[in-house]
Amino acid sequence: MTRRPMLLAAIALAAAATLSLSACGSDETSKGKDNDKIAGVDTGSEVSASPSASASATDDRPKIALPSDVTYKFEWTKTGNADKDAVLNDAEQRIKAVDLAIAEQDPLHTAYRFYSEGTAAAGSQSYIQEFVDHKARTTGLTRYYNEDLTVNSDNTAAFLYCEDQSKAYNKFLETGKTDITPVTKDSYVMYASTLRKNKNGVWVTETLDSQRGSEKCQP
Repeated sequence: MTRRPMLLAAIALAAAATLSLSACGSDETSKGKDNDKIAGVDTGSEVSASPSASASATDDRPKIALPSDVTYKFEWTKTGNADKDAVLNDAEQRIKAVDLAIAEQDPLHTAYRFYSEGTAAAGSQSYIQEFVDHKARTTGLTRYYNEDLTVNSDNTAAFLYCEDQSKAYNKFLETGKTDITPVTKDSYVMYASTLRKNKNGVWVTETLDSQRGSEKCQP
């Protein structure tokens, strides 16, 4: 296992990509250089996960309270369009929910299943299980940027974005050791997802694919 970026990027995207294990905040594969990492959204500044970082809007939304060392920087630009901003919010909450499931070592956590279905949910489950198997979780800062969002009239959406896992790592629960790995082009991951607005008004992610080392996401 190495840094979370690689692990998350591969696992959470299991619907169409490879998984690997890493310790930083998202939901795909592990981020390692020798190992893989994990990947995992909010507009603006780096924020420590806390109860206030919960996805809210409706009372039934799960509260997402993450360890203080799991942080994010969402550089997605709010558009002022209600549907687009709702997609960005729910995509962000899904990412955080996956890290919550990892932190709580629960592959069937209700939080990420609230924001995902189909192959995306199945991929996240496998991704989370990898962390559980290795008795590890994510830590560090994960940055999200270069988004491209299209919302369709049939309440579906196509969402592309980049993830910077260069400061995200895997932390082993039994020893407390953080696996800090060097930054390479594979620390940058591109995600392609499809979402659908369900009957409760939540934009759930149905498919999620990733490409590690994407040229589009390189600094």
